[in-house]
Amino acid sequence: MIRIRYFARLRERLATSEEQLDWSAQTATVAALRRQLCARGGVWAEMLGADAIVLAAVEQDLAHPETPILDGQEVAFFPPVTGG
Repeated sequence: MIRIRYFARLRERLATSEEQLDWSAQTATVAALRRQLCARGGVWAEMLGADAIVLAAVEQDLAHPETPILDGQEVAFFPPVTGG
């Protein structure tokens, strides 16, 4: 099982702050997880699709598309932020 958390506009548009999914080979990397979530269609594909600028963290460490996800880990998706 992996825990997925959504922040900022993702949380608002997806109407959820977190969920849990069974870990499988389809969720074994950040890119694979995004593809699986996008397959839900609609707002999921819009917010997490290839054209969406979204950052990810695995266990609170900034992650890349190829970053592995292990059973029991937490993955967070959030938009980039800027400071001024």
